[in-house]
Amino acid sequence: MPRFARTSPAHLHAVLATALTVLVLVGASATTTVQAATGSTPGAWQPPTPGDVVRRFDLPARPWLPGHRGIDLAAPAGTPVVSPAPGVVTFAGQVGGKPVVVVSHGDLRSTFEPVEAGTRVGDHVRAGGLVGRVAADGGSSHCAPTGCLHWGVRRGTAYLDPLALLGRAAPIVLLPLPTA
Repeated sequence: MPRFARTSPAHLHAVLATALTVLVLVGASATTTVQAATGSTPGAWQPPTPGDVVRRFDLPARPWLPGHRGIDLAAPAGTPVVSPAPGVVTFAGQVGGKPVVVVSHGDLRSTFEPVEAGTRVGDHVRAGGLVGRVAADGGSSHCAPTGCLHWGVRRGTAYLDPLALLGRAAPIVLLPLPTA
């Protein structure tokens, strides 16, 4: 005999009510996480370059697993790169043989590569202010032959979806619970 056949209607109602409450709380928590991750009102930030998104954010399940911790925007060498929000340049130099610029925006920081800096560490930049230009990468980019700008955003050690800052992140979808 199925287990639920022995369960009283009141108990079944309580189980279903608890499950619904959990789903609502998970949904509210997920929505809050996205809103908190933006650090500002979605849409208040601007893209660092006008190119199309050629690769989306793909956070891995574990920090050491492969993924894509930012987005790639189509941008040939020489394309201007602007600060997506007001901030301070906190790094401009080579990382792993690629030119990188980092702009801190309070508790968030944007990383851009490959970018030849047009600013120096300590420079204050306004939203839309030039921080550099997409560097030629000699065809080594995963976006070759056209080139792209990689834009990453972090809060502390947590990677965030830059599109959330633009109000364009993929929607959160709650999946049904597996049936037993």
